[in-house]
Amino acid sequence: MKVALASDHRGVRVKGQILSQLEEIGYEAIDFGPFEDESVDYPDFAAKVAEAVATGQVDRGILICGTGVGMCIAANKFRGVRAATCHDDVTAEYSRRHNDTNIMCLSADMLGDRLLGRIVEIWLKTEFEGGRHQRRIEKISAIELRTGCQTTGDQTHEPSC
Repeated sequence: MKVALASDHRGVRVKGQILSQLEEIGYEAIDFGPFEDESVDYPDFAAKVAEAVATGQVDRGILICGTGVGMCIAANKFRGVRAATCHDDVTAEYSRRHNDTNIMCLSADMLGDRLLGRIVEIWLKTEFEGGRHQRRIEKISAIELRTGCQTTGDQTHEPSC
C-alpha cells in the first residue's frame, strides 16, 4: 500500500513518527512535507495529499495538524476523498469499516505517541464492509457530482466543492 503524509508545522514530529511506523511495517510512504517546524498554512499541505489520493497516485493519506480538523475540512474538498478526523480506536476502525475513508486526519497536540501508533495501525488494517455502507458511499459520490465537486484532473471550469 502506498500512503501519502503531510502535516502543518505543529505535526512535523508526529509525521516523522508515523513515517517510521509505516516503513517498519512495509508500506511505501511518501512525505509531502513540510520538513521543518516553521509556520505553514495547512490547506496547502492537505491539498497535496488529497490530490494524490483523488487522482490515484496513492492508496491512502494521513494528515496531521494541531487538531486534525482543519486538514480534514480542506481534504474533503476533493471529489472522491473521504477524510475523517480520528482520535481513538473506534473512530479509526469505523471510519474505514463503515465510511471507507481514504484519508485519516490526526491531532498532533492531543494524542499521545502510543495511541497515535495504534490508531494508524487500526486504520490501515481495517477493511471496508461494503453492503449497506456501499450504498451510502454512492450517495455521497452523487452529492459530489451534483454540487460540482471536481478532481484536479477534471478539465471542466465548474465550481469545485
